[in-house]
Amino acid sequence: MSSVFTERRGSVASFDDRVGAGTVTDSDGAGTWWFHCTSIADGSRSIPEGTVVSFRIEPGPTGVEATRIRPAGPPGDLPGTP
Repeated sequence: MSSVFTERRGSVASFDDRVGAGTVTDSDGAGTWWFHCTSIADGSRSIPEGTVVSFRIEPGPTGVEATRIRPAGPPGDLPGTP
């Protein structure tokens, strides 16, 4: 697994608007992490399932979680991504 605090790429696996939380899956298969809507970088309170995103994995109050979630540009726009 890549270290925490590095930028990752993946997609939103699920999002529940009622609770304002969802999961994001890493594109390299390293795992799936929980996130709260306050972790969406642009301040949105919702993000559609299937959205390709960049994010970080950081320690949170309930364990390791996805943070700094933002829609990703084309492949290769992040260091270390194809």
